Amino acid sequence: MDFQTRAIHAGQDPDPITGAVTVPIYQTSTYAQDGVGKPRGGFDYSRSANPTRRALEVCLASLESTEHGLAFGSGMAATTTVMHLLSPGAHVVSLGDVYGGTYRLFSRVYEPKGYRFTYLAADSFADELPGALEGGADLVWLETPTNPLLNIVDIAAAAEAAHAAGALLAVDNTFASPYLQRPLEHGADLVVHSTTKYLGGHSDLVGGFVAIADGELAERLWFLQNSLGGVPGPLDSWLVLRGLKTLAVRMRAHCDNAARIAEFLEAHPRVTRVLYPGLASHPGHEIAARQMDGFGGMLSFLAESEAEAVRVAESTEIWALAESLGGVESLIEHPGRMTHASTADSPFAAPSELIRLSVGIESADDLIADLERALG
Repeated sequence: MDFQTRAIHAGQDPDPITGAVTVPIYQTSTYAQDGVGKPRGGFDYSRSANPTRRALEVCLASLESTEHGLAFGSGMAATTTVMHLLSPGAHVVSLGDVYGGTYRLFSRVYEPKGYRFTYLAADSFADELPGALEGGADLVWLETPTNPLLNIVDIAAAAEAAHAAGALLAVDNTFASPYLQRPLEHGADLVVHSTTKYLGGHSDLVGGFVAIADGELAERLWFLQNSLGGVPGPLDSWLVLRGLKTLAVRMRAHCDNAARIAEFLEAHPRVTRVLYPGLASHPGHEIAARQMDGFGGMLSFLAESEAEAVRVAESTEIWALAESLGGVESLIEHPGRMTHASTADSPFAAPSELIRLSVGIESADDLIADLERALG
């Protein structure tokens, strides 16, 4: 079945009791068993498994081109559980340009516990990765497109280098969504999502997900999911399922709007640079065109100064000044003071004059007019 059909039907057969075409919200913590140690359908306690969550896991795994997927209570819960595949002393090679919360988790939670991290700049990642792996590594972590600089990394090349060194490759695919990019098809072992963003799509839930290529690795991760307990509730699982049904339609609208806004900004005299992989001027454009089915709804641009960036971010009317991304409504933010403040003292701090846009699905004309007013 095509992507759009699976997004609506995979793991979501009509309810066998009532015929309901929408998966019910199984708002229960425990389940009656047919005998001692004989749970019905494998459900005994909702931390371990819940029917609503299972439907989400089946559906989203299918969209990421695998049979193995696990849902979590947040994107950070998903990342934390992946990190528990490793032990203190493990070596992680990470792209430096990553979400601020990921960098905070790595540098302030795991590094003090004895985990070792090597950070590589995006523009030299491909060249430097083999050398960084020479001494041995356990995990390579990357985003593509990156948050907030929209850098592009060749997933297949990273997978080849990681596997040659005996390391796993994990890709945060939140910006692209599986509609635009499926890293497992390019050799990744793990794909991480904040389902809060495009997968939910309506800014009304917090959640996470990990898609896993290998069944044995999936079993290890399921054990950690159950043991650590960072799972989503049934309502949040249901909300993500609802969002997946319109993911393809929404992503096409996000991409169309973002392309128009990127072209507008690139021509604006008060914008010094636009970071959007759909532009031919973007250094990662060719790689993005090869491994993505579209260029996404996220873009960033550089204003003339930090003061100007803050002023513009505070001056829009339709664009809401807010963190997060991927909802139907358009958001604007200043990464250096908001989502990426935790990287301020790192070598990969967000530029002070950077503005990040999460382009919604409103009228592109209205969004452009609002930006034009804010830019002055």
